[in-house]
Amino acid sequence: MPAPDMTPPPAPQRKPLTGIILMLGAMAVLPFLDVVAKTLGQQGVPILQIVWARMAFGALLTLPFALLHRGLPGLWPSRPAVHILRAGLLMGATFSFFAALLTLPIADALAIFFVNPLIVTSLSPLLLGERVGPRRWMAVAIGFAGTLIIIRPGLQAITPGVMLALLSGTCLALYFILTRRMAGRTPAMVTTYDTSIIGTLIITAAMPLVWLPPTPAQWGMYLLIGLLATLGHYMIVRAYDHAEASLLAPLAYTEMIGAVFVGWAFFGDFPDHWTFIGVSILIASAIYISARERKQAKAMPQP
Repeated sequence: MPAPDMTPPPAPQRKPLTGIILMLGAMAVLPFLDVVAKTLGQQGVPILQIVWARMAFGALLTLPFALLHRGLPGLWPSRPAVHILRAGLLMGATFSFFAALLTLPIADALAIFFVNPLIVTSLSPLLLGERVGPRRWMAVAIGFAGTLIIIRPGLQAITPGVMLALLSGTCLALYFILTRRMAGRTPAMVTTYDTSIIGTLIITAAMPLVWLPPTPAQWGMYLLIGLLATLGHYMIVRAYDHAEASLLAPLAYTEMIGAVFVGWAFFGDFPDHWTFIGVSILIASAIYISARERKQAKAMPQP
């Protein structure tokens, strides 16, 4: 039986519009992950146990596809330290945000958390060598303004919850940048599996300290949280295969659109008129970015 092909795949052809579509799809899926996580938290499940479920069931769901891509020997990451750092950043972002929700209203926590696209755009020239033009900076500013209109955070003291939300946004921004640096080196499903299994191994060591036996319904929610997280983050990895980090970063604001509506559907938080104004600004910002990128792609000579 021939050994699995261990050579790196060829770099994917850059398709910015495909990257945009994948990123928007991920941002539509991830709010449902928040719904499941919040429901589990309201039932008294420890935060670390929820993060464990997200990682463990994510690894379980991606394992068959990762084996199909690379075979068992190919699951060992070629750069283990980078994958450990990436998994650590994702775990830090997830845990910090859920911990912030214990002391902050969801709106205020989201307001601070959504500094992450600004951080990605700001650091991408330094860490990724990408050029960020003035119009893209403008799109980031407009998207941030739309987010502030939606959540309208008030002035507040620097509390532990504020610092945790800021840490969560910073960790996710660095996670996105590292994802872009890894783009094209490994199939997206293998990268997603490696992140999940590394996170699972790290968190499992702490589980005896917090573990509460789940009910059958909670086991089902664990599976669902793994499925939603895997699908959303797989689409993010694929998006970064096709487009620049500074292009995709502003599109993360569109997650607020889904969050507004799932919050109303599952928790009865009906948006007011200011929220709809903010959502409209977010949609307009995303459409502008997509239309401009498509125009530039058509203007570039094809190889």
